[in-house]
Amino acid sequence: MEKLNIIKKHWFNLSDKIRFLFIGGLNAGISYIIYSLSVFALGEHAYQISLAIAWLISSVTSFTTQKLFVFNVPGNAFKQYIKCCTTWIFSYLINAFFLEIFVQKIHLNVYTAQVIATLIAAGFTYILFKNFAFRRKKHESII
Repeated sequence: MEKLNIIKKHWFNLSDKIRFLFIGGLNAGISYIIYSLSVFALGEHAYQISLAIAWLISSVTSFTTQKLFVFNVPGNAFKQYIKCCTTWIFSYLINAFFLEIFVQKIHLNVYTAQVIATLIAAGFTYILFKNFAFRRKKHESII
């Protein structure tokens, strides 16, 4: 148990940006795998449907890992989840918009286009998570 506390202390001494990049990268990887499998199963013409499927499935995993391993904010998990869903709606729209531009206007394949669109949406998501969904009150410490 003491080793776990030491690891936890070192982890939360890292910048939340570093933690977000690491955990967000894992979440993005999971989402991308779901997206790719959906595109493969449904066909490349269904890339927007595949995006929606990936975002819906990966949202629960993302919420849990962001709450526990990135922002570690106490409070009502249900309210935080609702705030995350609000964040994801905006992030999803940004992702879907850029995915459409990259596929239809720039003519990238749907796999490459999704990687780039995800990177663009990630910056936006971090800002909203930190300042809205998982906003910490001034008196709350991280561990």
